[in-house]
Amino acid sequence: PGKKLLFMGGEFGQWSEWNHETGLEWHLLQYAPHQGILRWVTDLNRLYRRKAALHECDADPSGFEWVDFSDAEKSIISYLRRGRSVDDIVLVACNFTPVPRYGYRIGVPFGGFWREVLNSDAVEYGGSGVGNLGGVEAEQVPAHGRAWSLPLTLPPLAVVIFTPEGA
Repeated sequence: PGKKLLFMGGEFGQWSEWNHETGLEWHLLQYAPHQGILRWVTDLNRLYRRKAALHECDADPSGFEWVDFSDAEKSIISYLRRGRSVDDIVLVACNFTPVPRYGYRIGVPFGGFWREVLNSDAVEYGGSGVGNLGGVEAEQVPAHGRAWSLPLTLPPLAVVIFTPEGA
């Protein structure tokens, strides 16, 4: 939540801190890893503009809800972002380890198909391509104090973002 900040050059992974004396290191965009970072930031910004849940209630506590922040052993956190509309919701899951997690269960507020709308480990961003093949069907298996949950594949060192089908 809150306003986003990205320093100049961060959108394509510039190695050094921006220096007004020398300008940005645009030549780095000739390398695939930097192109991938730029593509990721572009797609993330596009999703941010498109999904009201990611910006509409920035300054309102109702716009953010932890799902789980206590899995220190696996270094995984998950949370929901909400817009003003009841069905405007986004699930974000972050895996801070180099180990992919398969069948990792995360509680969600309702059933249905949850589409994977962004995955930082996608090949087009320079990742390994581990993911959820477009999305996951919620199961009536309790997790994190919720009646429904998603059995997710969490890619290594990645962020995956889901929205309910139709939202």
